[in-house]
Amino acid sequence: MKTRVARLHATRDLRVEEIGTHMPGEGEVLLAMAAGGICGSDLHYYQDGGFGPVRVREPIIAGHEASGIVKALGSGVSNLAVGQLVAVNPSQPCGHCEYCAINQPIHCLNMRFMGSAMRLPHENGMFRDQLVVPARQCHAVGGNVTPGEAACAEPLAVCLHAVSQAGDLAGKTVLVTGAGPIGLLVVAAARHAGAGTIVVTDLTHAALARAPVMGADVAINVARDGEALAPYQENKGKFDVVFDCSAAGPALRSAFAAIKPRGTIVQVGVTGDITIPLNALVGKEIVWRGSQRFHAEFAQAVDLISSRAIDVRPIISHEFPLEQAIDAFEQAGDRTVACKVQLTFSQTD
Repeated sequence: MKTRVARLHATRDLRVEEIGTHMPGEGEVLLAMAAGGICGSDLHYYQDGGFGPVRVREPIIAGHEASGIVKALGSGVSNLAVGQLVAVNPSQPCGHCEYCAINQPIHCLNMRFMGSAMRLPHENGMFRDQLVVPARQCHAVGGNVTPGEAACAEPLAVCLHAVSQAGDLAGKTVLVTGAGPIGLLVVAAARHAGAGTIVVTDLTHAALARAPVMGADVAINVARDGEALAPYQENKGKFDVVFDCSAAGPALRSAFAAIKPRGTIVQVGVTGDITIPLNALVGKEIVWRGSQRFHAEFAQAVDLISSRAIDVRPIISHEFPLEQAIDAFEQAGDRTVACKVQLTFSQTD
């Protein structure tokens, strides 16, 4: 049995190839993949060969945010049915290392994360027509949502975890820097968590145009109107919480200026080493907290998408069939028009 895959061999060397696959074994399911989103890390692999210390050192099948239709069940699988739409959790903590033992599986020492080049051999991902995966990684999607919506469960889970890092958001004044897919989903998650006023900043009009429908009250293009944040920086700052989804030095510096004393900055975006305003961190007694991936939030994301309590449709900007994977990655790199670019897959036998 064969399946097509999108495999990255080197920087900008993405090939649609055919490889062998197999029927599911005990505890596994065979999925006919339906939709898969191109994440920022996928794009960094394609454009730059990696990000920070994580480099593509061997060919890797990309993709870690995807949905599929259950095609066949292995023995012992009783919680899923053929024909069901599922979102696939790409995270596979080992369950027995010292961090798993203290209920911190996000920090698992032996984490296997689909579509990641962090380990060697790399963990292959989900940009393929068919995939055999442990049934425990599949979460049934309810309602009348589309496969594209279901594929947004992984990035939404990232954002739900980030929002949980900030504590109670009820009535809080929130700044989100960066209006890419993650920033926009953080807006939606913060709104769902009861945030009061939400302000979003970015450098592009196309990104900010989607912010109001995702729950933002104010959208500021800091490239065009660099002084628009000035009123929020008065009297030591106006924001209770900042979610930095840009990892851009200027955005982070503006966040430190606009946050209230003893406010919380949740760092969602990642980059290399940058200069930070250490005096503001100390002088305003700011809490600066990192946020990585998710665990229990994946199931929560599936439920919220299934009910459309959080509607992810506005972030999905483009769809391409697998055979146009290169075009899809090139489109994803153009932030002037693209937000969440997804691949779709063949459902034929």
